[in-house]
Amino acid sequence: MGQLIEQSLASQRFATMLLGIFAGIALILGSVGIYGVMAYLVTERTHEMGIRMALGATRNDVMSLVLKYGLRLAIAGLGIGLVASIGLTRLLATLLFGVSPTDPLTLAVVGVVLLGVALLACYIPARRATRVDPMVALRYE
Repeated sequence: MGQLIEQSLASQRFATMLLGIFAGIALILGSVGIYGVMAYLVTERTHEMGIRMALGATRNDVMSLVLKYGLRLAIAGLGIGLVASIGLTRLLATLLFGVSPTDPLTLAVVGVVLLGVALLACYIPARRATRVDPMVALRYE
């Protein structure tokens, strides 16, 4: 009897495993994409940061400016993604067993991971940009 039950659930388990693998790949791709976009945006503003530092801003001021900017973008993206994911859960409800389509723990973990990636993606290039010599930035402009 146990073997019969296992065979009847095999296709649903396979679909769930595949969905989990694709979700993990999507999380990794999303993380890499967020890092790339945030690093590019911060790199584009390197000269602006150098000018700010030449005018008297400290490294901490510039760092907090960049992190706040990145945090605002990340929170806006998380909000849009959360609304979209909750809206599209009806498509996945048939594949889930024993888990709510809008599982708050899953949504929170993914949100925290992506927010952490966004902050890290801002921090690394911002740290590099704050090391720019203000005189070089002024000569560039």
